[in-house]
Amino acid sequence: MAVWFWYWLIYSLLGYGLEKGFAAATHAEKQNRKGFLLLPLCPVYGLGMAAVLALRPLVGEGLALAVAGGLAATAVEYGVHWGYDRLLGVRFWDYTDVRGNLAGRVCLPFSIAWGLLALLAVQRIQPLLESWVPRIPPLLTWAMLLVVTADTVCSVRLLQLTGDTEKLRLSALGRASGGHSTT
Repeated sequence: MAVWFWYWLIYSLLGYGLEKGFAAATHAEKQNRKGFLLLPLCPVYGLGMAAVLALRPLVGEGLALAVAGGLAATAVEYGVHWGYDRLLGVRFWDYTDVRGNLAGRVCLPFSIAWGLLALLAVQRIQPLLESWVPRIPPLLTWAMLLVVTADTVCSVRLLQLTGDTEKLRLSALGRASGGHSTT
């Protein structure tokens, strides 16, 4: 079970980097986060890849994995968006203006991107992770689980109090720069 936690954590971190790179490359007006944690993690990427990895034994590799992975990750993205919206009252992303969207939660272009990312991750990243993640000491796993749990509790509470994803982003920036945020 610990390896699944690390896969989720690592893919969430990689997803955060991908989101920041995409926002910078597209000169996104709103540099909002795609995840609710203060840590530099996008949980939707970790959950999406967990779904892809769970499907992998059933669908194999190649095009079948890209299609199934894209569909599975899109379903996860829809579910996560629904949960953020219904449970926390926030929306971290909105695809309403993108052609082929479903309730603004998911859209065809990003579903295709999910499929390509799934294939890339399984072929290039996952072999590396499978070789070293099982060697991570249990104490480090427990420590990281504690950190992520504390972050989740703090982030959920901040969102419940403010309902503002921008305050979450500013809180994370304030902590990262050593400054104090005004939340």
